[in-house]
Amino acid sequence: MTTAHDDLRERVLEANRAIVEAGLVVLTFGNASAVDRAAGVMAIKPSGVSYDELDAGSIVVVDLQTGALVEGTHRPSSDTPAHLVLYRRFAAIGGVVHTHSAAATAWAQARCELPCLGTTHADHFRGPVPVTRALTVEEIGGAYEERTGDVVVETIEGLGLDPLEMPAMLVASHGPFAWGEDVEHAVDNAVALELVAATALQTLSLSPGAEPVSEALLLRHFLRKHGAEAYYGQGRDR
Repeated sequence: MTTAHDDLRERVLEANRAIVEAGLVVLTFGNASAVDRAAGVMAIKPSGVSYDELDAGSIVVVDLQTGALVEGTHRPSSDTPAHLVLYRRFAAIGGVVHTHSAAATAWAQARCELPCLGTTHADHFRGPVPVTRALTVEEIGGAYEERTGDVVVETIEGLGLDPLEMPAMLVASHGPFAWGEDVEHAVDNAVALELVAATALQTLSLSPGAEPVSEALLLRHFLRKHGAEAYYGQGRDR
């Protein structure tokens, strides 16, 4: 049966498959979502469902403002409140990916920001990828997933960051979130985050005193791919 949100659900299905194929997910530890702001809805992976069992019909659609179920027969991901917080606060975000990918999660568990040690990092993230503060006992005991989203927002705003220039965050003791202008870019950013997290660990094992790249080199690489003066690639999907 055709529904109003078939395209959105199909894109979210493909995004969830993509993060598995990229090696960012084991078991059911991850989820991708996308928003349709004109329709006022978000589509997301169902909670605890094996990726092997996913199809477009199993993707859940919820109301962007209330979180109420709009389409689907499964419960949405337990991380749905965190995704909704990000969409509600930042209008530029069109897709969100949360995983427990190994290297990025290691940085999150160490409660360390991810330094920009090279140009691969600078191509995707305008500076070190921040780590949030730890949640309080009260936050953990309350609306935990919503507070997880809140602490990501708190960190972005506290550091004065543009969420599309810093499209990722390490949630302390938890794992990475990534996002983008759409769910396809969110997947790309999640993949890039895991790569630079892994290479940073390798770099620091070889040279514990390795310094971040210069501001000039960081900006050259970031701005050649992003912003009005970008020249990398063949158009919109640089």
